[in-house]
Amino acid sequence: MKRIAGSRVIKTGLAIFITAFICDQLGWPPVFAVITAIVTIEPTVSQSIKKGLVRFPASAIGSFYAVLFITLFGHAPITYALAAVLTIMTTYRLKLYSGLLVATLTSVAMIDVIHANVILSFFIRLGTTTIGLVVSTLINLFILPPDYSQDIKLKLNNMAERTGNAVEQIFHRYLINHMDKYYCQTTLDDLTEDVLKIESLIEYQKDEAKYHPLTADERDDLHRSERQLTRIKLMIYHMDNILNTPLTQLQLPEAERDMILESVEELAHSMKESTRFDLETHRQKVKQLMALYWKDSDQLSAHKEDYTTTFPAEIIVLYELVSIFYLAENYYSQKGKT
Repeated sequence: MKRIAGSRVIKTGLAIFITAFICDQLGWPPVFAVITAIVTIEPTVSQSIKKGLVRFPASAIGSFYAVLFITLFGHAPITYALAAVLTIMTTYRLKLYSGLLVATLTSVAMIDVIHANVILSFFIRLGTTTIGLVVSTLINLFILPPDYSQDIKLKLNNMAERTGNAVEQIFHRYLINHMDKYYCQTTLDDLTEDVLKIESLIEYQKDEAKYHPLTADERDDLHRSERQLTRIKLMIYHMDNILNTPLTQLQLPEAERDMILESVEELAHSMKESTRFDLETHRQKVKQLMALYWKDSDQLSAHKEDYTTTFPAEIIVLYELVSIFYLAENYYSQKGKT
């Protein structure tokens, strides 16, 4: 992500220089063009174009109100207020949301620089806006085009390690009452937040593919990353279910509790340390957990009159744990194909 942020800084600096240079050659004030160039460097080319198409009319609206109220009231305080307020109201009414800030800044800033022909100033302002939009979009298209693929993979690997740690934390809480619920919930909330960030990167990569098409292998990698992220999301979902099971500690025989804890620790170790995932051992653990699940299910059936509105916590937790194990198996079987 640092590499992408660095490339964006370079592109922004280059866009500012070229925009200012063109305006200087034309004898136009570069400040408005530079502002437009800065805000038009977006994470993807597609976003630069889409938002540029919004910011151009928004800036035109701001310029119009600046010219209008200078003509009516001159360089008075009321001119700044009316130009800003009407610009905000109009752009909002026209749903030009991404251009609202630029349009408002343009409107109030123009008041200080218009001292002669207001009509000419209006069209010069449209010209400088166009220069800023075109230059920044072309630079985003051809200079250091965004590529999020490596960042997606790195963040997914980091997510897998942290998910393994979260699985261990939560089962320690239930099996040996070792971890505070608030701490575990904070861990899951942090994971959920990072899932959203990776989803944004995936959407950026898809967006960018419209202008920089992916190879067949790159498309497969991106789709695989989406599937892996979905599995991590489901693991978080199942862990959240466990965390909110209304029981502070499972009522299991010591041998069964130790077996579950051993299975969890082995899974967590594989995920945290990025070691080779032993599929055969993993499936043996799943079989043992399933045997426990069905054993407890049979006991539930024998005493079903005691559970008329809910399942016992042991059944819920075993079900969620088996689900996590299956998701981990699918995650690593897909990862092995990369």
